[in-house]
Amino acid sequence: MGPTPPTSRTFLLGDDLTVNRIGFGAMRLSANGFTGPARDPESGRAVLRRAVELGVNHIDTASFYRSHDGSVSANALIREALYPYPAGMVLATKVGPWDTPEGGLQQTTDPAALRPMVEANLEALGVDRLDLVHLRVGTMEPPHGESIAAQFETLAAMRDEGLIRHLGLSNVDTAHLAEARAIAPVAAVQNHYHAGKRDDAEILAACEETGTAFVPFFPLGGGRDDLTADRTAKVAERHGATARQIALAWLLASSSVTLAIPGTGSPTHLEENMAAGSIALTPEDLSDLA
Repeated sequence: MGPTPPTSRTFLLGDDLTVNRIGFGAMRLSANGFTGPARDPESGRAVLRRAVELGVNHIDTASFYRSHDGSVSANALIREALYPYPAGMVLATKVGPWDTPEGGLQQTTDPAALRPMVEANLEALGVDRLDLVHLRVGTMEPPHGESIAAQFETLAAMRDEGLIRHLGLSNVDTAHLAEARAIAPVAAVQNHYHAGKRDDAEILAACEETGTAFVPFFPLGGGRDDLTADRTAKVAERHGATARQIALAWLLASSSVTLAIPGTGSPTHLEENMAAGSIALTPEDLSDLA
């Protein structure tokens, strides 16, 4: 399969799922980050419904996307707002971390722990099969030199059972990707990458070679990185856009295999994020952003 043309607004995920290249990340629906207080559930449901109206057909979620007190869960909001799901809706989740009573995340390396995580997502989302499940490893940086074969084999077995449609990886390096591909097809990779953090060019190139989706987490920095550098602001002014819209437009223009999953609990920010898909960056813009 060849890569999607750079001008396309859609991407063929796993050879059989057509998704719009701007999707939606569900992390901020339940709380503003992992430690923030619970957000209003009705606002979250309203954002999800509006996202679908604006063309979102790819939602990235996880069972550990929940408020600190556990009262609001992204998966529950998705089911409450959108079930029965619109035709063509792709629900992607990730397994590996689990939320602790203290509100943090604990990473498991035990393959046996993955089945309960997959089953929890199936139940919460109300589906018999998950469209895409990413094996998340490590925290913010890939655990170089650590084998993921046993865990990925476990997910591949669940795919063979029909519980999972496609498999993905999150927070990995090229060695992990090669190790996983020797076991089963990899439809998508999620790594930390955006306009202000571009040090994953090697794994992006590996995804381009096979038309594998590259779906950066924190596509707008996740509040950790400054995306308002002078060069971004300059291009934003030229287009009458915000710096963050330009950052999303750059992400889509940077490669034909990139998908964006900006997350928000705000209807205003949702509208702004989705509008970024209509921004066509010129060669001058791309030169300024290089």
